[in-house]
Amino acid sequence: MNQTKNRRKSIPSAVSAFDQARDELFQNIMRCGVVGADPEHQKEWFDDTISYIAERYSELDDAQVTELRTLGVRFSQPPKARITSETGIVTAA
Repeated sequence: MNQTKNRRKSIPSAVSAFDQARDELFQNIMRCGVVGADPEHQKEWFDDTISYIAERYSELDDAQVTELRTLGVRFSQPPKARITSETGIVTAA
């Protein structure tokens, strides 16, 4: 009897379409080598990919699609270099 009380039921959490689209976009960015690509190639890639995602996730509105692109562009930027000053303090460039 105690064993049944202590068991937790696995309840699947509902993931929003926006979250799914964002995760798919980030996976594609990593898979397709967008990070470090020339800016004109990135723009072309994002134009095509965002268009595809907007069709695939038709429940997203225009503001969400725009936000996805913004997040994707930020995600695809290379990490900022860290600079060590003469005092030995590490700062972001």
